[in-house]
This record gives sequence, C-alpha cells and structure tokens, in this order.
Amino acid sequence: MLAFSSCYYGGGEQERKELSQVRKRWKTLKAKDPDKERRHGKCVLTPEEVGLMLRALGFGSEVHIYIASGEIYGGEKSLSPLRSLFPNLHTKRSLLSEEELGEFSSHSSRMAALDFMVCDESDVLATNNNGNMAKILAGRRRYFGHKRTIRPNSKRLYRLLLERESMRWEDFASSVEEEQVGFMGEPLEMQPGEGEFHENPYPCICQST
Repeated sequence: MLAFSSCYYGGGEQERKELSQVRKRWKTLKAKDPDKERRHGKCVLTPEEVGLMLRALGFGSEVHIYIASGEIYGGEKSLSPLRSLFPNLHTKRSLLSEEELGEFSSHSSRMAALDFMVCDESDVLATNNNGNMAKILAGRRRYFGHKRTIRPNSKRLYRLLLERESMRWEDFASSVEEEQVGFMGEPLEMQPGEGEFHENPYPCICQST
C-alpha cells in the first residue's frame, strides 16, 4: 500500500530506493510529490503517529491494540515506537499459533477476513486509510448498534505532528482533540446520504428497500 501511495515515511535513502523499485512495476503509477501528498492528508500515518494520536485522545498505555494488517513495511523497527506507547500490541501471528494459522496463511483473503472479524468486534476501531475494508467496517459498526470508529484527520494532524517536539504534551493533546472533532465516530457524525452508502448505511434507506 505504501508503494501505491507515493508517500515516504522517514526511512531515508534505503526506503526511497526500495519503494521506488516496487513502484516501477506499475507503469500506470504517476510520480507525485510525497511532501505535497502528506500535506494534503493523502498519506497514512506512521505507527508512531497513530500511537501519538491515540494517546492524545486519552487512550492509556494499558489499552490492548490489535494491528489489522499484512506485512508492515519496516517490521519491528517501524512498530517499536508504537509498542513503547502501547506495550499490549497484538497481531494475528502473536495471538495464533502457526498451526492455527495454517489454513489461513496461504490465502490473503482469509487473513484479511480474520482482521475484519477482530475489527468488527473491537470496542474502538481506528482506521489508518480510507480503503473499502475501512469503509465497510465503519458502515457495519454504524448500522449494527453503533460502535466508535476513529478516522485520523490526516490533513490537519500533519502540521501538529511536525510541531510536536516544540509543543508541551498538554498543548499537543488538546490540539489533536480539536482537530479530530468530526472524525471520532460519533453516532450522528455523518448525516443521511453523506459519504458512500457502505460507509454510511442510514437505517431508513435499508428499511425501505
């Protein structure tokens, strides 16, 4: 996904070289300015940035976090800043044995289905992209008895994350809370007809068909 996003995440020249090689496989991918894409909120947050957002929103270090993802670029090195913020970090492979994963691991769709079920049942879901799976999950959680789904306001958080080192934590957290208004998954956050249907399946529409 990172390769398709045209974004870079601070991994230096090695990261640029590796992602550039992957992007060359698709001739239809257009070269874009990664800094501009990030400023416009079109890049996913790094694991550390997700962790900082969640801590700023009041989630404590004791919270258990499940990472719904395939292979994460950078592996444990990328995850270590998030793990330092939330030590109770879990993935499919940390929760299931190789034997239990056996019938799933060779099928990406089955692995994604496991992630889907965990996300659907979670107390709070924080998405980090705006893909179809995230939208469908948000819609299900909104329709079948509301459960909170947090969407990072990436465009507005970009500036805050750049300035974080020069801010007091209290000021940073307060600013994150302000910028996340409207992105916290409140019951009436989206109006009828707003967004795509599978993301906002307003009950009256479903009942009248």
